[in-house]
Amino acid sequence: MLGSLFALLVSLLLVGATATTGARFRPDGWYRELRKPSWTPPDIVFPIAWGILYLLMAIAAWRVYMADASPLRTAGLVVYGLQLVANAAWSWLFFGRKQIGAAWVDIALLLGLITLTIGLFINVSALAAWLMVPYWLWVALALALNTSILRLNKA
Repeated sequence: MLGSLFALLVSLLLVGATATTGARFRPDGWYRELRKPSWTPPDIVFPIAWGILYLLMAIAAWRVYMADASPLRTAGLVVYGLQLVANAAWSWLFFGRKQIGAAWVDIALLLGLITLTIGLFINVSALAAWLMVPYWLWVALALALNTSILRLNKA
């Protein structure tokens, strides 16, 4: 039981480390001046959604980690780790570097990595895979938003 709680804590800490880039690189005056589609969610929605999604992600990874060792479990956790890196990079690219195009490439890669993670997780824990679906949906929306912002703000 103690090992399981420790693994959950590590999973939460890894997600928390990823979330720090979102907390460090946030919308500013530059972002507020960008042209955005009318369906852009209000700013308050983002931290609430991400808080919930990060919790679901951490639980999903923990469930997979606690499953019996297998090549699919290992592959799933490796891809999960890669998507955490891509997730962290997006805020830095978009808000920190103000590189909308590079952020678009990153978020497209992120959505692909999440898709692959879900595909691997489903073979280890159906619940873990389903816990990742809201994240996939939110990132798909974020990709559409990034695409619209890129198009609306081409010089």
